[in-house]
Amino acid sequence: MDDLERRIATARGDAPADIVLRGGQIFDLITGTMITGDVAICGDRIAGIGSHDGARIIDVTGLTLVPGFIDTHLHVESSLVTPHEFDRCVTPRGITTAICDPHEIANVIGLDGIRWFQQASEHLLMDLRVQLSSCVPSTDMETSGARIEAQDLAQVMNHPSAIGLAEFMNYPAVIHRDPVAMAKLRLFAGGHVDGHCPQLTGADLDAYIAAGIRTEHEATTAAEALEKLRKGMRVLIREGSVSKDLDALAPILTDVTSPYLCLCTDDRNPLDIAEHGHLDYMIRRLIALGTSPLAAYRAASLSAAEAFGLKDRGLIAPGLRADIVAIDSLQGCHAKLVLAGGRVVDDAAFAARPPLAPVGRASVRAPQVTAQDFRSPGNRTETPVIGILDGKIITEHLTVEIAPQDGDKRPEPTRDLGRIAVIERHGKNGNIATGFVRGFGLSRGAIASTFCHDHHNIAVVGVDYDDMALAANRLTALEGGFVVACEGRILAELPLPVAGLMSLAPFEQVRDDLIRLRQAAASLDTPLEEPFLQLAFLALPVIPALKITDRGMVDVTRFEIIAP
Repeated sequence: MDDLERRIATARGDAPADIVLRGGQIFDLITGTMITGDVAICGDRIAGIGSHDGARIIDVTGLTLVPGFIDTHLHVESSLVTPHEFDRCVTPRGITTAICDPHEIANVIGLDGIRWFQQASEHLLMDLRVQLSSCVPSTDMETSGARIEAQDLAQVMNHPSAIGLAEFMNYPAVIHRDPVAMAKLRLFAGGHVDGHCPQLTGADLDAYIAAGIRTEHEATTAAEALEKLRKGMRVLIREGSVSKDLDALAPILTDVTSPYLCLCTDDRNPLDIAEHGHLDYMIRRLIALGTSPLAAYRAASLSAAEAFGLKDRGLIAPGLRADIVAIDSLQGCHAKLVLAGGRVVDDAAFAARPPLAPVGRASVRAPQVTAQDFRSPGNRTETPVIGILDGKIITEHLTVEIAPQDGDKRPEPTRDLGRIAVIERHGKNGNIATGFVRGFGLSRGAIASTFCHDHHNIAVVGVDYDDMALAANRLTALEGGFVVACEGRILAELPLPVAGLMSLAPFEQVRDDLIRLRQAAASLDTPLEEPFLQLAFLALPVIPALKITDRGMVDVTRFEIIAP
C-alpha cells in the first residue's frame, strides 16, 4: 500500500498504526469539549481517533492533547541562534510550525540568506515556513548590505517552504503606489501577503488592505486591533522580548473573535524563552487574564492555520498533520510530549538532523571609530530625542533643550540623555550618524550591537565616547554581536558571527551569555530588562515615531530624515 492507502487502512483498523497515543483526553477546538480515545498516527498524519493498535504505544494518561502551536510571525535571527538551534529550543515547547521572515539576514547577504533558511527548513523537526522578504532594505533611508527587488523574489518563490510575501513594512510605498512596491505585490497577487502597518488608520488603512494584505502584527492597542479586524485583517497578537502587546490585546480575544486572531512572538531570545516560554507562555498568560481556553488554543493553532492557508493542520483530526502536544493541563500548558509531523520530538530526533554550514561570515566591515566620531556639533539647543517606551518598539518624538559645550551637545546622564549612534558596517560608505535617546538610564559606559533592525549596521548607545568607541570597534573583531563596555573595559560580550546576527553556539550557551550581558548592562544602571533588542529597534525607520539610521534621525510620521 502507498501512504494514502495505508492511512485509510489504519483509520478503519485494517492495519496497525505507526504510533498510538493512548490514555489522554483530546481538546476539540471546534466544540470546546474533551474527546476520549486513542490517537492513531500513520506516517506524518493522524489516521483516526478511537480504539487502535500500533507498532508503538505511548501512554499519555492524565495528559491533555492539543494541536501543535503555530507562531505566525517571527524572525529566527532574533533568537540569536541558527535555525537548527531555534528548532531545538522551541519545538519541545510545542511549537510545531513557525512562519518566519528572514529579512534580517537578507538585509546583510541578500538572496543567499533566504536560500539558507529555505535549505534549513528541509531538515528541521518543526515545519519552518519561509516567507519571502518584501522590504530589503525596509526604506531608502538606511544603508543595508543588500537590495532585493521583485525579480529577485521570483527566483526563490517556488521552494516548498514558501508561504507568501513577508511583512510589507514600507506602508507609505503601498498606499502611495510606489512602482517598486507595486511590482512585488503584483508578483504575489492571489497569494498570502503579510502586513506591517503600525498606527495606520482610516482611508490609509483601507488603501493598505485593498492591496491584498491580510495579516497584521503591529497593533498595540485594542482600538487599533479592532479597526483592523473589522476591515478584514487577521490580527496577530504579539509578545516578544521587547514589544509586549498581549496584555493590551487580550480583552479582544474571545470565543467569537478567536477565528480571526493568532499568536506570534516576532522577536524573542533564548533567555526570555528559558525564563518565561514561547507561545506556551502566551497561552498561560492569556488564560490567567481571563481568556477562555478555547479562544487561546484556537488562536495558537487552528486560527493560525486558517489565516495562512495551512489546511493540513490546526486540529487533532483524521487526515491532518500529526502535530500534537501533550500538556499537563489547559491552564498550565507545559508540554510533556511533542510530535511534529508524526515524529516524537526528543534528543535522538534532533541528533539525526543533517548539519547546515553557516553563511555570512566576516560580514562586519565597519570603519574603526574614535571618541571624536560621536560628537554632536550644532548650535541649536532645541534637539530631537528618541523617547523609549518600555515594552514597546514604538517611540516618542521628544524635543529637549540641550546646550552645546565646546561645540558638542554632550550626553547628560542626570537627565537620562544618552548618545546614540549608527555606524554603517557593510563596507558601503562608512556613514556615522548620531543623536540622543532617553530611556536607557545609563550612568556610565556603553552598549553596542550589530543586531540593528533591519539594516543591521552597528548601533551603540552610551554616555562615554571612549567606551562607545571601544564597544563599537570590538564588534568587528567578533564578526558581530553584543558588547557592554565601561571605563575602558569590555564587561560582557556575545559573538554573533553568522551575518552578525546569529551565534554558532548551542542555545543554552547563548542563554547564559545573555544573562551575563544583562547583568553587565544593569551595572550601568539601565532599568531596561532587554536593552539589546530595545537598542536594535531604535534603528528601524518604519516604526513610529522617531528613529535613527546611518543617514540620520528619521521622523517616521513624516517618513523623512531630519536635517542635522
